[in-house]
Amino acid sequence: MVGLFLYSVLACSLTVLSVHGLYSASDDVVELNPSNFNREVMQSDSLWLVEFYAPWCGHCKNLTPEWKKAATALKGIVKVGAVDADQHNSLGGQYGVRGFPTIKIFGANKHKPEDYQGGRSSPAIVDAALNALRSLVKDRLGGKTGGSDYGRQSGGGAGNKKDVVELTDDNFDSTVLDSDDFWMVEFFAPWCGHCKNLEPEWTAAATEVQEQTKGKVKLGAVDATVHQGLASRYGIRGFPTIKVFRKGEEPEDYQGGRTRSDIVARAMDLYSDNIPPPELQEILNEDILKKTCEDYQLCIISVLPHILDTGASGRNSYLEVMRTMAEKYKKKMWGWLWTEAGAQMELESSLGIGGFGYPAMAAINARKMKFALLRGSFSETGIHEFLRELSVGRGSTATVGGGALPKINTVEPWDGNDGVLPTEDDIDLTDVDLEKDEL
Repeated sequence: MVGLFLYSVLACSLTVLSVHGLYSASDDVVELNPSNFNREVMQSDSLWLVEFYAPWCGHCKNLTPEWKKAATALKGIVKVGAVDADQHNSLGGQYGVRGFPTIKIFGANKHKPEDYQGGRSSPAIVDAALNALRSLVKDRLGGKTGGSDYGRQSGGGAGNKKDVVELTDDNFDSTVLDSDDFWMVEFFAPWCGHCKNLEPEWTAAATEVQEQTKGKVKLGAVDATVHQGLASRYGIRGFPTIKVFRKGEEPEDYQGGRTRSDIVARAMDLYSDNIPPPELQEILNEDILKKTCEDYQLCIISVLPHILDTGASGRNSYLEVMRTMAEKYKKKMWGWLWTEAGAQMELESSLGIGGFGYPAMAAINARKMKFALLRGSFSETGIHEFLRELSVGRGSTATVGGGALPKINTVEPWDGNDGVLPTEDDIDLTDVDLEKDEL
């Protein structure tokens, strides 16, 4: 029982990623998620201010009391909401959220929200909301439509039917299978009632996905009663059936909901699979370490052997392992850094690395000033196990030495070449006065 208690305390104290949201039902801030976002925001005639946040983000925590004050002041006038984009990353990705907090204003055109660029105090937020509301009212007076572009009856809208690609036996392979883009394909029958209900949602989703992913994810439709060859090839037995296609892979069945927001959320998950990995940076100065560790939930730091010990090829092999893992974990809000052994001794000391055991790796949570060390091999398998444990809040951690990020030396970047041994000047013994018996 004592062991279980100690494990629970340890798990809570060492959890790097598991944290609670910043808002509750008692606040005037509406908590938004993929299940209610379409209904609350997209189908609403109201102006919305929406904060996309992460519970671990220090700037988000600072904003929270001001956001609550603004929501109370604007109650009944402008809607104020918040999305835990760390938990609902597909919703954040849908609107291009890359940092926290991000605030967007959903006004006349809900599908193209504006970025909020104002101050983070409640008066500044309220002023911006009222200015946006005035603009919305003026647009409506001028005959421009406001609120959602989608029809209320279906919870979706007509969208643009041209954004749903008509697929046939003749064009399917060249259009879908040979494409580098992701595809979501509906197999339907014109007489099918469920297909008719899905059509406006599918069309609306196609238009939004086209805009949000810049065409990297596409939605198509196959009339399976006409193109029976395709229906037979993919084992279609009921309608509608939706399949997801990636180049060079077997298609997978779509198991999500049938609303526009559900379809868009799945499309954005596919899109995020295609985003570039985070940049792997060498620690050249204090700004690089500080910005990376403070801007990201975790910063993953490797201390690689001296260039004289590995040569360029050895170092590049270590860097390639790091890039591979950065790609694998790119959906996480993590920064990736490296330095050469001996170049940043105070950093090594603060992480308990200090002088041996290279290559080494540490994951730092700068908000808690906690770190964890890689105990396994510096390989894809070893690092994957290490990062997977951190992702679920497990693993042994310690406090960063000194309780703060250490002093960082300014160094020259690695030039990509092998190391060169330092040369010593020839010693001229003619200037050395030695006794005869010493010769």
